[in-house]
Amino acid sequence: MMFSKSLILITISALVISFAKAYDPSPLQDFCVAINDLKNGDFVNGKFCKDPKQVKAEDFFYSGLNRAGNTDNKVRSNVTTVNVDQIPGLNTMGISLVRIDYAPYGQNPPHTHPRGTEILVLVEGTLYVGFVSSNQDKNRLFAKVLNPGDVFVFPIGMIHFQVNIGKTPAVAFAGLSSQNAGVITIANTVFGSVPPINPEILAQAFQLDANVVKDLEAKFAPKN
Repeated sequence: MMFSKSLILITISALVISFAKAYDPSPLQDFCVAINDLKNGDFVNGKFCKDPKQVKAEDFFYSGLNRAGNTDNKVRSNVTTVNVDQIPGLNTMGISLVRIDYAPYGQNPPHTHPRGTEILVLVEGTLYVGFVSSNQDKNRLFAKVLNPGDVFVFPIGMIHFQVNIGKTPAVAFAGLSSQNAGVITIANTVFGSVPPINPEILAQAFQLDANVVKDLEAKFAPKN
């Protein structure tokens, strides 16, 4: 089958545009420090830009990642996020950071980042980490035990987790390839949606009794 040059160019352009929209756009200026001012500044990637002449060093600064997060919760972990909401200068930069604290046997439960790949480095403790590939790859589990100094990558969109398998607290830092990678915690999303998903639908999807689903929805229902 013969294709015209114009059709080929249109197809290639569509593919390029689709790919470009899948990730944070590349900045076309030195920086675009985010502000919430609706009257002044240009709107770029979900944020308004501060006048470059008004930008200060503080716009690129955050302090506090030396402090451990509170792990007194059901999953016994805490994620301290440093994204564009904490550092306005990250706007359009396509990168962010988190600190994750784990109590002994605590976990960062299965979740996914819809807008970013994650690279994690362990600095204290021992973690069991992994991600599961898509249906296309037959849902394979890729998992490792990490010790201080070890690094692991979680590809964009893949469901992944970390568990502290040691008797002492663990600390990790992770970079994400988005100024705001987002997070979808699987259990909370499925069983804690507002309004809740019909239990009969989830019962069939997970091959569970509907009463079990109702019990799970009660546990994960958002607290007022």
